[in-house]
Amino acid sequence: MMEFLHVAVAVFSLLSLGRSVPVTSCENLIQSREIHGNQLLGKWTLIGESTNMTEAKMLTKMFVDSAWVNVTAADRTDTFNSLHSQKMLGICFAVKISMTLANNTLTVESPYQASSVLLNTGCPDCLVIYSNTSYGSLTFKGLQLLSRRVKVSAAELAEFRKQAECLNLPSPAILDSEKGFCPDPALTPETMTIDLTSSLGSLNSGDFSQIEKLFRDNDGIKTLSDSIQSILDQMKQQAN
Repeated sequence: MMEFLHVAVAVFSLLSLGRSVPVTSCENLIQSREIHGNQLLGKWTLIGESTNMTEAKMLTKMFVDSAWVNVTAADRTDTFNSLHSQKMLGICFAVKISMTLANNTLTVESPYQASSVLLNTGCPDCLVIYSNTSYGSLTFKGLQLLSRRVKVSAAELAEFRKQAECLNLPSPAILDSEKGFCPDPALTPETMTIDLTSSLGSLNSGDFSQIEKLFRDNDGIKTLSDSIQSILDQMKQQAN
């Protein structure tokens, strides 16, 4: 049950150089831009995200403190490895994902399916990623703002919020960098990090059905949030 709840939260908390674009122009803000593999490499802070599943935003705001992504080149051309690190109530979680770049689209096949494009942004060191993601029978759209910095300006946040609005997505959940970040598990192996990659990859249709039921039912969301809170509290006590 504990592993299932970890995965359920990870599923939904989850999801360059730009030229200036008018913050009020939807036509410009939702225009995709060319992806150059080198611009993806390195470490990125997740500033905020929006999905058309309102339950995901609620859980993100309740449990996710901060998150970052580190992208490295894989052995094959136009293939990348990414490590997603997420801090939830002081506990570190990680997921490893492989991405392929083709036809100006980033594709993920495992541990879930997703296709993503980059959108225009006036932020000079940001990526705005618009994705279609599928977990079993669950499908949703998402928008993420990543930056080389841990904070962006008010104007850059306003632009991102406008992009979500232009795409008919809810107002984004903005993460709080003041809560600190998980260290890279490769550099600090002594830090407890829970790797969810295998758990996500082993989900079956029955698991997806349970997750979908939880996220489609208000009582299910409350049960999930109460259970997650209890488990995280226990884990923090064990760590201490």
